[in-house]
Amino acid sequence: MNSQLTTFVSEQRDPAGTLVIVFLRGGADGLNMVVPHGDDHYYKARPGLGLRKPELAELDGFFGLNPHLRPLHSWWQAGDLALVHCAGSEDESRSHFEAQDFMEHGGLAAGGWLGRFLRVRPDAGQSPLTAVAIGPTLPECLRGAPSCAAIQSLDEFGLGPGVPPGFLQSLAKLYGSAPRELGPAGRNALAALERIQSLTGTKYAPSHGASYATDSFAAGLTQVARLIKGRVGLQAATLDLGGWDSHITQSVIMDPPMQRLAQGLHAFATDLGPEELARTQIVVMTEFGRRVAENSAAGTDHGRGGVMFLLGGGVEGGKVHVEWPDLASQLAGPGDLPVLNNYRDFLAPILARQAPGTDLAKVFPGHELQPVGLFS
Repeated sequence: MNSQLTTFVSEQRDPAGTLVIVFLRGGADGLNMVVPHGDDHYYKARPGLGLRKPELAELDGFFGLNPHLRPLHSWWQAGDLALVHCAGSEDESRSHFEAQDFMEHGGLAAGGWLGRFLRVRPDAGQSPLTAVAIGPTLPECLRGAPSCAAIQSLDEFGLGPGVPPGFLQSLAKLYGSAPRELGPAGRNALAALERIQSLTGTKYAPSHGASYATDSFAAGLTQVARLIKGRVGLQAATLDLGGWDSHITQSVIMDPPMQRLAQGLHAFATDLGPEELARTQIVVMTEFGRRVAENSAAGTDHGRGGVMFLLGGGVEGGKVHVEWPDLASQLAGPGDLPVLNNYRDFLAPILARQAPGTDLAKVFPGHELQPVGLFS
């Protein structure tokens, strides 16, 4: 690559930070992830599914963490993990598809909320690696982003085999004289290719003693860690973790994805290390929670309020953000945990920290923001 392109690359490689969105598809049961062991009504509603206090990783005297999420407990104790209970949207359909669509669009607006954020933030990036979705397709939340890519592995990001010597250099010269938006877009793409080649040229070794599992979620987090540490200009990354629709035999269904979630996030945060984690916010969200009462099939049905997680730099961690409702008299609809924290109010302070000065009214149009106090 010529010196002109190298200079261009360097200007794109160090964003203020990276936002990582993990979506738990299937409606994760927040009541058995972050358990209100201090509320007797929880045990009356779940005589079979309710998790007892001795099983839990203690949080604050009222809530405890599911034992399968125990790898996250050290981040809670260090003040890097915050939890928001009774969280969700105003959608009352209790349909996976409708609730996910509403949440990913940020309401009834066109495009996705994350795509709008990336477009209107003051330091909007133009590199193909500004936003990355780990998977075969882009999620709805990234619709309308100025630049993004869906990949399953960094090894897929390239021109393929058989590229003749000097081909990229010739392309760089061509885009160097291209008019209007074509030139910068082309140079950004070539810069991304150059960075990816440097990252994939050697086998990746996690840092700080981190050890990733072998499942697809851990593999995706590994790719994101490589991009963050490679300083390619990554502003946002999205990953899905499915398998949370627990109508029957809930523990059999939910325990494996909880283990993957906790082990994956623990390895990821460890791998980033204190310096990179300070520049990173990791959001875990789901389309809705589950019914408070267990059903006759040892499971839980679609509900409303759930739990959202925030792990990363500057977080006012070690706290469950909620004014806990009376489970005997303040349930929603047919017996759901109410939504007391709108997901946009959860996301707003995170976006404001990632890109100060962003007009969040353009990211979440039609919603009067009441941001949750997630940062000290």
